[in-house]
Amino acid sequence: MPDSISQRPRGRRRLIKDTKWRRAMKNPVLAFIVDILGILLTALALSLLIKAFLIRSFFIPSGSMMNTLQIDDRIIVNELVPNVVPLERGDVVVFRDPGGWLGPIQTKEIPWYTQATDFFLSAFGVTAPDSDVHLVKRVIGVAGDHVVCCNVNNKLTINGVEIKEPYVIKGAAPSDVKFDVTVPANSFWVMGDNRDNSEDSRFHAETPSKGFVGKQFVVGRAFLVTWPFSHFAWLDNYADVFKNVPKP
Repeated sequence: MPDSISQRPRGRRRLIKDTKWRRAMKNPVLAFIVDILGILLTALALSLLIKAFLIRSFFIPSGSMMNTLQIDDRIIVNELVPNVVPLERGDVVVFRDPGGWLGPIQTKEIPWYTQATDFFLSAFGVTAPDSDVHLVKRVIGVAGDHVVCCNVNNKLTINGVEIKEPYVIKGAAPSDVKFDVTVPANSFWVMGDNRDNSEDSRFHAETPSKGFVGKQFVVGRAFLVTWPFSHFAWLDNYADVFKNVPKP
C-alpha cells in the first residue's frame, strides 16, 4: 500500500505533463515549428550518413575544367569510385596530388573558430576546406590504353581510334603538346577540358608519377554540380565519344 500511494503523485505529474504537451501541440504554429525542426534534423542526419560513406563535396579552385566547371563551382563526388565502381574514360575525377603536381603547398594560419566551423559544416557537405589540395580533371585513358596526340587530323587517338571531344572548351586544340603514352596498370591519363590552361598529365612527365594518376590517389568521380544553383547540372562522361575505342 505505501508503494502504490507513493507512485500516485508521479503518475499524476506525468499525466499532467502529457496533457500539457498535447494541448501545446494543438497550437498550429508550435506544431509547424516542431515539424520543421524534425525535418531539418532528419535531413542533417541523412546528409552526415551519406557523406561519411558515399559522397563528398568540393569547390573548384581553378579554371582548368572550363567550360564544364567554373571557378568556385561546388561539385558532389561519388567515393565508391574507383574501388567499388570502376572509372571510365570521360569521367570527371577528383584526386589527391600524386606528387609534384601542385608544387609547395602554402600553409596559412586559420583561427581555431574557423577550423571548428569548417569541421562541423564539412561533415554535412556545406563546406570543402581541403579543395585546394585536390585536383579535378577528365579521364582520357585507363590502364593499358595507348593515348597519342595528335594525328594528321589534329585529333587525339586512343588505341588507334580518333576521337572528337565536345567537352573541350571552344577554340582550344586537343593539345598543343605532343605526347605518345601507354597508361600503366592501376593508373589513369587525365586532361582538363580547358586544354590551354590545364596543368594535367601532359606536363608532369618529370614527376614521380610520370604524368599518370595512380588509383590510390583517386578520391572519386564527380557527378553533380550543386552550386551556384544556376550551374546545377549532372556531369556527363560522354560515353558516345569513347564507344568505338577498343580495349587495350
